[in-house]
Amino acid sequence: MKSSALLGLYIHIPWCLSKCPYCDFNSHAISEGIPEARYVDALLADLDSERDALSGRHISSIFFGGGTPSLFSPEALERLLTGIHARCILNADTEITLEANPASVDAGHLREIRTTGINRLSIGIQSLNDEALKKLGRVHTAAEARNTVATARDAGFDNLNVDFMYGLPGQSTEQAIADVEAGLALQSTHFSHYQLTLEPGTPFFRAPPADLADGERLYAIEAPCREKLATAGFKRYEISAYQRNGKPCAHNLNYWHYGDYLGIGAGAHSKLTHENPWKVIRSIRHRSPQRYMDGLEKGGFDARRWQLTAEEIISEFLLNALRLRDGFDAETFEAATGQDIAIIAPALQAAREQDLLEKDSVQIRPSDLGWRFLDELITRLMPEPKP
Repeated sequence: MKSSALLGLYIHIPWCLSKCPYCDFNSHAISEGIPEARYVDALLADLDSERDALSGRHISSIFFGGGTPSLFSPEALERLLTGIHARCILNADTEITLEANPASVDAGHLREIRTTGINRLSIGIQSLNDEALKKLGRVHTAAEARNTVATARDAGFDNLNVDFMYGLPGQSTEQAIADVEAGLALQSTHFSHYQLTLEPGTPFFRAPPADLADGERLYAIEAPCREKLATAGFKRYEISAYQRNGKPCAHNLNYWHYGDYLGIGAGAHSKLTHENPWKVIRSIRHRSPQRYMDGLEKGGFDARRWQLTAEEIISEFLLNALRLRDGFDAETFEAATGQDIAIIAPALQAAREQDLLEKDSVQIRPSDLGWRFLDELITRLMPEPKP
């Protein structure tokens, strides 16, 4: 099957138990319960409105993100997935991921979730140090996180991701390494290791915590953690993602390969490629959960829909593909962007001469230096905007 016939499906569940001070995602703390039935109605109606985008395409992955999707009841998730199966073509091996937080699930909940067809769990742990968790505003403890992973495995989830952060307030290199070692003891198949960043609009951005690492200190924290993961058999296939036993995240790989995806739910983004004529269309759903659900009566779910310029397509491709350890080749670039790679050939040559790209005539792959300074590499490869 051609890759152009594949489509990722992202479903945004915007509710959380509380809002973390570093989080800039479209998430909302629960105040009066979750309107599950109405929200599922809106999601399925949204899917119905995208019949043209779904026509002839197979759903290669489904990802429930948030927010905290594991707050949804198994009954609501099953109803939604039944509706998706009725409207979409799924492959027998379609990866279906649910994000979960340790404070939002128990053993019975996880067992019921597994029976809905969800086959991958991504658990937001961030740290196994209780003091660090408090500084991050997390509502779970290290013991609860460990118990959640063990419970998920007992419930039948053998494809597990754990999320960890580094560069935490006051975190030493030794503490970061200890966190990774504790995370490795969980025996997951996937390990996400992200740098804590201060995103505009968040409490941490407005009032940064004391003693945040930056520059060389951040690198001194991250590098030995990366070595620990490698020694434990985890392959770093994306700048923040590690996998073992041949289980990368198929949904995120689709993003990084600049594949197409349909996003439904409050604030969800979509990227869809059209041929004859070639164009890439992006859209964003209404961010407010209430406004999104009102789309049932008000005739639409989009807050905005627009066509990318040729320069924007190339920029987006590079922003995604260069996050991958293996990079990309000319054929992939041309298939994804609809343009000849000659348009960035001089910039590629200059980046190779500056040791930001490996000197390989076929694969365009970041060097270790290029991966360390990825923002600089991407900037150097960006095409000049046309006047």
